Amino acid sequence: MTRPVGSSQSPEELPATYGEVFRVAEFRWLWLAQLGSVLGDQLARVALAVLVFDRTGSAGLSAATYALTFLPDVASGPLLSWLADRFPRRGVMVWCDVARAALVGLMAIPGTSIWLLCVLLVAVQLLAAPFQSARAALLADILTGDTYVLASSVSNVTSQAAQLAGFVTGGTLVAAFGASQALAVDAATFALSAVLVQLGVRNRPLPTATSGGGRVSWWASLTAGARLVWNDRRLRYLIALACVAGFYITVEGLAAPYAAAVGGGPLAVGLLLAANPAGQTVGMLLLPRFAPQRRLALMGPLAVAACLPLIVCIARPGLWATVGLWAVSGLCSSYQLAANASFVQNVPDAQRGQAFGLARTALIVSQGVGVLAAGTAADSWHPATVVAVAGTLGAVVAIGAALGYRRATATPR
Repeated sequence: MTRPVGSSQSPEELPATYGEVFRVAEFRWLWLAQLGSVLGDQLARVALAVLVFDRTGSAGLSAATYALTFLPDVASGPLLSWLADRFPRRGVMVWCDVARAALVGLMAIPGTSIWLLCVLLVAVQLLAAPFQSARAALLADILTGDTYVLASSVSNVTSQAAQLAGFVTGGTLVAAFGASQALAVDAATFALSAVLVQLGVRNRPLPTATSGGGRVSWWASLTAGARLVWNDRRLRYLIALACVAGFYITVEGLAAPYAAAVGGGPLAVGLLLAANPAGQTVGMLLLPRFAPQRRLALMGPLAVAACLPLIVCIARPGLWATVGLWAVSGLCSSYQLAANASFVQNVPDAQRGQAFGLARTALIVSQGVGVLAAGTAADSWHPATVVAVAGTLGAVVAIGAALGYRRATATPR
């Protein structure tokens, strides 16, 4: 993708190009670190699930262990993201990676008890929030304007692709080399990520507001971040738009019962699970081709459109029609890219870490609540009906959030 030669548009009005993004050496180092780390994470998730099941024979414990890889994010977002505003962000990333490498290395020791594995796993996941907050804030320092938006797109697509690759190859690698060896590989990817970030990313001083002699406390940082988000209508509605995911993500939690309802087996479950992420990946590749202002204008309509295909499920279409509908929903959900970039760029640098952590927590909670509510409802109603209701409610919320954001950007705050 290149900029058109002789265009009458100013550089600010044109979409950035992949060439511009990858010409920035610091981004290349961050991208390589992300690629290895995400691959290792997915491999570790598979390894832990297999390890716990082999030792206990309990599918419930295996699933609970897998769930532990997500739950700590709910607490660590508001509690630990402030570290990305209090200490140099490259250092936060490096030390989080070093600590995670050591913790996963302990998990890789053969014979480690199940309870200790769970404790170590929670500790590893708690460190994800300050790492991700520091990375998001640092990326906004390395790349500005539309190059930041495109870099976010590259990062999101890389994460999706690496997760899929990790899941696809994880079972094979665990079967070939064993769960302990797979965990050792994950520890190595964290160590490699720390080295790449340390060597390839320039150390930057603390943001201006926190670089003085006094250091703000954790509570002061948390409350200041919450006030910032709540008092800025743009940020409030951007988070509301992001949380629409809590409605359309329900399809992932209902893939198994939905497949059974349409007479499908494990293959049908896999197709339904892959539909939304596949559509989202395509959307994140296409959306950056639009001019920056056009992307912002499309953000609200796309949020609504991400929910509308799910309403069609009330007609109980067959498997392939449902896969298509869910893929279209995923395609439209690429608006999250524009919402995320706009949120980060509208937050003062000194508070980006904490604000990003709060937004990330809101997104995770909305998704968790959405999947849980949909799963509970599917015990009483047909899965297609639950999906359609979720789509309807999501469309209503998306319309409200989109209108609120438009009003907030059209008038002074």
